[in-house]
Amino acid sequence: MPYRIDHVHLRSRDAVAASVFYVEKLGAREIRRDGAPVTRVVLDLGGLHLFIEQAPDDIAPGGKAPHLGLEHIGFAVDDIEATFAELKAKHLDIVSGINDVKPGLRTIFINGPDGVLIEFLKRDFAL
Repeated sequence: MPYRIDHVHLRSRDAVAASVFYVEKLGAREIRRDGAPVTRVVLDLGGLHLFIEQAPDDIAPGGKAPHLGLEHIGFAVDDIEATFAELKAKHLDIVSGINDVKPGLRTIFINGPDGVLIEFLKRDFAL
């Protein structure tokens, strides 16, 4: 049976504020908000649906990296240098500048809301 990606589900202390980060800083498009008060915000970020759930107060924060489980979310870009300049101009929390991982693969990492590590990568080869 074939599988295909549907969404990534995140939990947040403030789902609305987290969604604003993805919309204003990374160009996501808000699809909808569920609940009153808001219990979930659904975004489209480069074709990836992000579900951002309002977490109850008793949910513990994620473990400090490195840890088991989801390591990061990766987004492909066409121009790594322009992406780095844009991230700096937006005053985002850049974890690492441009990394030359291996020939044909360059990456940048930033911290997103709620401890989500986000990678931007330029790959000059097919997976």
